[in-house]
Amino acid sequence: MNKPATSNTATFLGMPPFPVAAREALANSQLRRNLRHATHTIRSKRARVVEELDDWEQLRLAGAAIKDDVLGNLGGYLEQLEESLTRAGATVHWARDAAEANQVVIDIARSHKVDEVVKVKSMVTGEIELNAALEAAGISAWETDLAELIVQLGNDLPSHILVPAIHRNRSEVRDIFLREMGKVGRPAEADLTDEPAQLAGAARRHLREKFLRAKVAVSGANFAVADTGTLVVVESEGNGRMCLTLPEVLISVVGIEKVVPTWTDLEVFLQLLPRSSTGERMNPYTSTWTGVTPGDGPQEVHVVLLDNGRTKVLADEVGRQALRCIRCSACLNVCPVYERVGGHAYGSIYPGPIGAILTPMLRGVGTDEATDALPFASSLCGACYEVCPVLIDIPEVLVHLRGKVVDSHRGGVPGALQAAMTGASWTLRRSSRLALAQRFAGLSGRVLGRRGLIGRMPPPLSRWTDARDAPAPSRESFRAWWARTDGGRSGAGSTAAGSTAAGSPSDTTDEGGEPR
Repeated sequence: MNKPATSNTATFLGMPPFPVAAREALANSQLRRNLRHATHTIRSKRARVVEELDDWEQLRLAGAAIKDDVLGNLGGYLEQLEESLTRAGATVHWARDAAEANQVVIDIARSHKVDEVVKVKSMVTGEIELNAALEAAGISAWETDLAELIVQLGNDLPSHILVPAIHRNRSEVRDIFLREMGKVGRPAEADLTDEPAQLAGAARRHLREKFLRAKVAVSGANFAVADTGTLVVVESEGNGRMCLTLPEVLISVVGIEKVVPTWTDLEVFLQLLPRSSTGERMNPYTSTWTGVTPGDGPQEVHVVLLDNGRTKVLADEVGRQALRCIRCSACLNVCPVYERVGGHAYGSIYPGPIGAILTPMLRGVGTDEATDALPFASSLCGACYEVCPVLIDIPEVLVHLRGKVVDSHRGGVPGALQAAMTGASWTLRRSSRLALAQRFAGLSGRVLGRRGLIGRMPPPLSRWTDARDAPAPSRESFRAWWARTDGGRSGAGSTAAGSTAAGSPSDTTDEGGEPR
């Protein structure tokens, strides 16, 4: 059996904080072109299919209500799910964290004496970095989703929830296939072009031998129906269904928030998810399985129910709404920040707006700089909330988490942000201090202003001015104008006429005569 060409599976561990990673990404013009093309294509498709439904807002409300019911009664629904799975012949494992979940999968694979598994695309296995854990245990994990295969062969990292290789174009994919496929299995044809059909064909031929020999498969689940013990995976290619039906053993790692009470509830999400994710009315492949069916499909089914910080998120009254997320990626496709920097800058399997709130809540703020930077990786424009199919108010949670980050760093030597906020608080506490600051700002405006804009300032303020264009402070504050004109009731007319008694034109205009 061919082993991976690299001994180190790529992980997000050790990546720089968002401000550093984003600056590097912005310098990559090809990356920005790839992202813009892909995100605009997907968002346009979504908009068209959403407009077809008169009850779209009612579906969003229903989806949010179902999820809130589950989160409010999670313990009961999980016990019901466990009973249903066990009754259907599945074995249920509970994992408190990534290490426990990874060990369960490793132990099952070893018990069957296999040194490889095939995988369905799964965010949760990326979250726990299962591939790296398997590799450390001497077990190869083969990704079978086309985009995940591209990422794996390129020793890369996923940068999108739905389209992990969104940062690659067709020519780059062809080059990866030609260079890497032969190292780990059937090589790509030497005359391979970058036509999508040819690339898909090369991937199909490369993967088929892995599907046919695999004894163990690993999946996640989009939903888990509590009253029947049914797991659901939606996909677009059919590779997932191959993994779910051909191997003898199936291990599904499922976040505890993925529960829905009944099939009737599932109906709501099977309308919301495909429209929000791929811009389709239905997913091409919706696979459901309930435990073990003798003589049909895997004859040994394991379900690993994973916490990994989710109960901690559940305890946060503002932030728990993030657990409604159905991983559709609609928020990424409309986010102006994500569109320009891509997913790698977020340093997590969960990029974009949802990652900016979910990752800090799962990991906990105040522990490392990279995590604490994520709630600030947003303009708070609200586009993510407008498209979220389950009404997660991401801007609200971002602001909430920013407060928690600031609180976590109180005490000790203040950082630049805390020092700046402390100074602002001291200045704004008394009107006399504010008046003095306004006078200073007016004077500094003459020095800092360049064509009416603040020029580059020395460090550490250069971190702010290098990334923004902002108007220079007015040479006359509102307070001074108010005093000079008696609250606007006198002097204004003479000022308009150019009276020097009310102040010369140069006091209220810049060098070009434009109003300040």
